Amino acid sequence: MPGFHCSTCGQYHEDLPMVLGFPAPEAWYAIPVHERETRALLSSDQCIIDDEYFFVLGRLQIPVLDSDHPFTWLVWVSLSKSNFERACDLWEKEGRESEPPYFAWLQSQLPYPGGTVSLKTNLVTQPLGERPLVQLEPTDHPLSLEQQHGIDMARVQAIVEAALHLA
Repeated sequence: MPGFHCSTCGQYHEDLPMVLGFPAPEAWYAIPVHERETRALLSSDQCIIDDEYFFVLGRLQIPVLDSDHPFTWLVWVSLSKSNFERACDLWEKEGRESEPPYFAWLQSQLPYPGGTVSLKTNLVTQPLGERPLVQLEPTDHPLSLEQQHGIDMARVQAIVEAALHLA
């Protein structure tokens, strides 16, 4: 994607990223830094906190109406222990995409009014080598509306500007 002049900082950014994400779920950041090593296990795809809270990284895709490619948020969702264990059991198995969706709660704070943590979602397992898809419950939340109806490239730029300059 071509670069853009950022209306937030006034700088020219070389690329307009179509994928943005977070290295950990929000709950991980709430753990004091000196306790993270003993209370949490964090990998690039999964996180367990206090052997009680279970998270998986997925792709929340938003159709871009004037592009051939969606805008993608890499977001964390929380699963029940049983659904997390089931997802882990199938992690490396062919045919895992036939698994029914898992109910999950969004656990990444995206730059949307009203926040995004704890929005209801379904986690949809994909074929081996692909991250699961995150489908928001249809509501009037702006993120859900964007996933349902799509956005244009101008909105992608606005999202990227907001995400690049989070406080």
